[in-house]
Amino acid sequence: MTDFQWQCFLQFRQELKEQCNKWQNLYGDTLIPLQKEASKKDTPDYPIETPVVYNTALDEITNQDEIKLIVIGDNPGKSEQLSINQKYLVGQSGKIAQGFFCKNPCLNIDFRKNTIILNKTPIHTAKTNHLKYLETNGSKEISTLIKESQEWMAKKTIQLHQNLAKDSPCSIWLVGYSQLKGKGLFEFYRNVFAKTYKTQNCKLWDKVLVFQHFSMNRFLIDLASFSKENPNISLKEQLIELGTKHRLEVFGE
Repeated sequence: MTDFQWQCFLQFRQELKEQCNKWQNLYGDTLIPLQKEASKKDTPDYPIETPVVYNTALDEITNQDEIKLIVIGDNPGKSEQLSINQKYLVGQSGKIAQGFFCKNPCLNIDFRKNTIILNKTPIHTAKTNHLKYLETNGSKEISTLIKESQEWMAKKTIQLHQNLAKDSPCSIWLVGYSQLKGKGLFEFYRNVFAKTYKTQNCKLWDKVLVFQHFSMNRFLIDLASFSKENPNISLKEQLIELGTKHRLEVFGE
C-alpha cells in the first residue's frame, strides 16, 4: 500500500474496532439471549462468545500488502464469533472463496493477503435470517442498532474503497444478494450504500460487483452457469459481466 492508503486503512481499522467494542459493551448482554433464542428452532446449540464481531484478520494486514478487493458478506456466523476465531469467512464459505482464487491464479489475488473482508453488519447470528428475529423480538434499541450498524458499515466501507482506489485498482464484491433485494433484511444497507455513492458523485460505482454467496457453492454454481453461456470471454471479464448483471438486478443501475 502507498503511505496514503496505509494511513486510511489504519484509521478505518481503528474506527471499526472501537465501534464494534462500543456496540458489544452497550448491547452484548442484551443480544446474547436473543441470538440464542433465534437459533433454537433450526440450529444445534452452540456457545455464543462474541455477539458483535470485529474481524481480527484486519490486524494481520501490513503496509506491504496490496489490497485489490473488498469482499462484503452478510454477518458473522457461528464459526466467525468464536473467541478463537473472531474472523470473517473462516468456515466452509471462506474455504470455498479461498479455493476459488487459488484455482484461478490468472486473477492474481491471494484471498487472505490481497482482500479486505467485511460484512453488512458485525452483529452475529447463527444464520443471517435470524437477524429478523432480533429485530422483531428485541427492544427498540436492538432494532435501531441493526440499522445503525448497517449504515455505519455501508458509509465507512465506501469511504475506505474511495481512499484505496485513489492510487491503485480496487473493486468491491457484495456477496450474498438475496437479502439486498426488495424488502430483504439488508434493504436499509442497500439504500444507504447506493445513496452514499450517488451523493458523493463517486466514479467507482462500476467497480462494485454483486454475486451470490460463497455458501453452499452458490457463487461457483452461478459463475459456472454464466461461463457456460459466455465461453468466449476470459474469467475476469465473466466476473465483471456477471457482477454487473446482479448489481443491476439489486440496485437497478
